[in-house]
Amino acid sequence: MISRILTVTAATAFMLAMTGASVKAGGNLFVYNWTDYTSPDLIAKFEKETGIKVTVDTYDSNETLLAKLKSDSAGYDIVVVTSDFVPIFIDQRLIQKVDAATMPGFGNIETRWQNPAWDKGNAYTVPYHWGITAYAVNTKYIKEPADSLALLFDPPPQAKGKIGMLAAASEVMSLAELYLGLSPCQTDPAAMKAVYTLLEKQAPSVKVYSSDGIIDREASGETWIHQIWNGDSARARANNPDIKFVFPKEGAVGWMDNIAIPAGAKDVENAKLFMQFMLRPENSGLSANFTHYASAITGSTAFFDADMKAAPELQVPPDLKIAFTPTCPEAAIKLMDRVWTRLRR
Repeated sequence: MISRILTVTAATAFMLAMTGASVKAGGNLFVYNWTDYTSPDLIAKFEKETGIKVTVDTYDSNETLLAKLKSDSAGYDIVVVTSDFVPIFIDQRLIQKVDAATMPGFGNIETRWQNPAWDKGNAYTVPYHWGITAYAVNTKYIKEPADSLALLFDPPPQAKGKIGMLAAASEVMSLAELYLGLSPCQTDPAAMKAVYTLLEKQAPSVKVYSSDGIIDREASGETWIHQIWNGDSARARANNPDIKFVFPKEGAVGWMDNIAIPAGAKDVENAKLFMQFMLRPENSGLSANFTHYASAITGSTAFFDADMKAAPELQVPPDLKIAFTPTCPEAAIKLMDRVWTRLRR
């Protein structure tokens, strides 16, 4: 009976908040999200509206998140998982069912993002933001035509030591596979040998494999060419107008980040309040103004800032091939790990 009362109280707090009533749920919420991916204004609004104290920690890859939750010592109530990793977290029982389709505001999700392949029926997740992975160039230093992934994987000699790549094997290799015309999640050793050969040839030009600090590296000129997500490229351009995001002729990797509740969460009801909070267009729009990524919530664009609406990084060409990476089988993951370990020695 007590738990039912708490559930009803939490739901009531949310519904009253929706109508502007001043009701406080109180308590805590511990969030684990990607670096530079949580709007301080969004958190301040949620705290003011609910009375819940939010603490945010960050990570740089889905692999890091996976390892943290598997350690059984994470202590988080909200995590953000990329689409191709969601089935892994479900299969390993690292996130819990939330039955998002029954939540207030679920109907605000664009139809194309309801019932996604990675979470049928939205049983475990609600969408956060989505985007594409390709690369950006600093046009002050790079004068070569930037229309192909060849510039990233076979950079000009003057860019040696000025190339940046993401930290995760899955993200680096999915883009390499796309460039080579291979389907994702390769289990063919010969195909993965081709991926390794490509990355080995590129490696002497790479300054860093890191998903942290990309915005500053690009904006400062520390790197001239960087594998990057389109939203981070927009934020780098805001600090340096010479930054240009490239929509390669070979295509780009697509992804959706999703809000989930870890199996060991302590403040589940507060976590559900945050999920419902993010299903409201004004809140998703507020978040997008910080992250510079597209929203999956209908009506959120009405709350975009002017520069967000005009951002060239979000003007995805209609004919661009966007390859959403599926969840890779164990055989493919082992091959990727082998290639990555050999590359990073």
